[in-house]
Amino acid sequence: MAMAGPVKVVLGSVAFGIFWVLAVFPAVPFLPIGRTAGSLLGAMLMVIFRVISPEEAYDAIDLPILGLLFGTMVVSVFLERADMFKYLGKLLSWKSRGGKDLLFRICLISAIASALFTNDTCCVVLTEFILKIARQNNLPPQPFLLALASSSNIGSAATPIGNPQNLVIAVQSGISFERFLWGILPAMIVGILMNAAILLVYFWKLLSIEKDEEVVSTAGDMMVEDDVTLHRFSPATMSHVTSMNSQEFGSAIDAVVLNGDFGRPDGQRSRTNSIDIDIQTASSGGIESTRVSNASREVVDGAGISLRREEGVTSRRIVRGTSNLRNSPRENALVQSSDEKESSIERWKKLWWKTCVYLVTIGMLVALLMGLNMSWSAITAALALVVLDFKDARPCLEKKQVSYSLLIFFCGMFITVDGFNKTGIPSALWEFVEPHARIDNAGGVALLSLVILILSNVASNVPTVLLLGARVAASAAVISPGEETKAWLILAWVSTVAGNLSLLGSAANLIVCEQARRAQFFGYNLSFFSHLRFGVPSTLIVTAIGLLIIMSY
Repeated sequence: MAMAGPVKVVLGSVAFGIFWVLAVFPAVPFLPIGRTAGSLLGAMLMVIFRVISPEEAYDAIDLPILGLLFGTMVVSVFLERADMFKYLGKLLSWKSRGGKDLLFRICLISAIASALFTNDTCCVVLTEFILKIARQNNLPPQPFLLALASSSNIGSAATPIGNPQNLVIAVQSGISFERFLWGILPAMIVGILMNAAILLVYFWKLLSIEKDEEVVSTAGDMMVEDDVTLHRFSPATMSHVTSMNSQEFGSAIDAVVLNGDFGRPDGQRSRTNSIDIDIQTASSGGIESTRVSNASREVVDGAGISLRREEGVTSRRIVRGTSNLRNSPRENALVQSSDEKESSIERWKKLWWKTCVYLVTIGMLVALLMGLNMSWSAITAALALVVLDFKDARPCLEKKQVSYSLLIFFCGMFITVDGFNKTGIPSALWEFVEPHARIDNAGGVALLSLVILILSNVASNVPTVLLLGARVAASAAVISPGEETKAWLILAWVSTVAGNLSLLGSAANLIVCEQARRAQFFGYNLSFFSHLRFGVPSTLIVTAIGLLIIMSY
């Protein structure tokens, strides 16, 4: 492609430069508007500077990629609700044999989860849980956080739905899901094992320190019910019984019975001393105190004790519990049987719903493996889950896994990169590099990989794929159609693993860092240089080994 006019080249470079600065450094002091707004600003400048027309800008937006990304995000929301990640958390702590065993499990499980549910989702869900396991077992968090971030990136390279750049490659190249999977899966498996070995060597002494107690293998059972999904709740919206748990409440009721407030003649009741029970419940305004006294006959004799909770949870069971003290054994048995029947029905409904979620997800993966349209397969699975949920879909679509800001960022990035391509600068640079970066010889593969590695850390991996993808494929197609497919797979592998080089190399790294820093009670600061010391050797070794496997496939 020939170079555009000088004015268009300069203005297009300025617009792309602004986009690049805000994409890599979203909180720069002179314009702290973030990545999403930065991508829209770059797109707008491309149109205002007449680098591209408004019609060309709309055409640059790749709707199949956005549809595939949106569908996979919605499916991940329902998988989290179906406790998929809770079960993954149980696998991490089940019969754990120490720090080294836990490190290897994190590498393996996070890689598999990232390949199926995207690396960003995996990091969002598992970071806090891994921190809790490490703290409870007196283990240093750093190696486990690095294992999560790096293994999530490596594992996500195996499938088109593992990360955003793979989505772009799969749609633009037309490579089927099955061909993509089998082309990179061997490299991914070996890469994960090598990455785990590097982590073990690097942190061997830290993980070999004897602890005061053995690793608690039941940590998952202790934390799973509440802790693994802690990030889904806001403390300001949760209601708890803060001063008395259910056992203490039962003891207080027993005290009332033993002192004669229940089951005694009225004459004896009138002679007993007044017994007060204070129950504190959390509310948005503070702590409300509910006092129950035997002097208030209307409360005890009429309905029992009623507790009101913020989220509209009725107090039927508590009322029945106090009323049952005065019922006959037969009546008590009937009430208990009714409660058990209701809870059993609820358990079966929940189990059936979870089964449907897993079956729909498996169906989506089968459709992708069969070569059906990836975008519509993901959207169909997402809508099927929305219908099966049989509720207003807005709360699910407003979960943080469904990142509309990311979708908008992609729209702006498509327009900005397309405008920069029209300046002719990327083509001129590629014409200079292309003769030395052909994939039919080892030197060419090494140079191409180095260019992808550097650009992925300087300009981010998705823009790198958009800039280089078509050019690399066209160069390889001259050799043979098989080499063209291989070129796309090399681009997918190197641009993904390149994210492990530095903390800023991928969104997954930043998610792990921020989640760890903000974790309540378990916070840990993963610094840039601590990541870099591990990231550089791991990235170079894993990339090289993966390239050898892909080239020999």
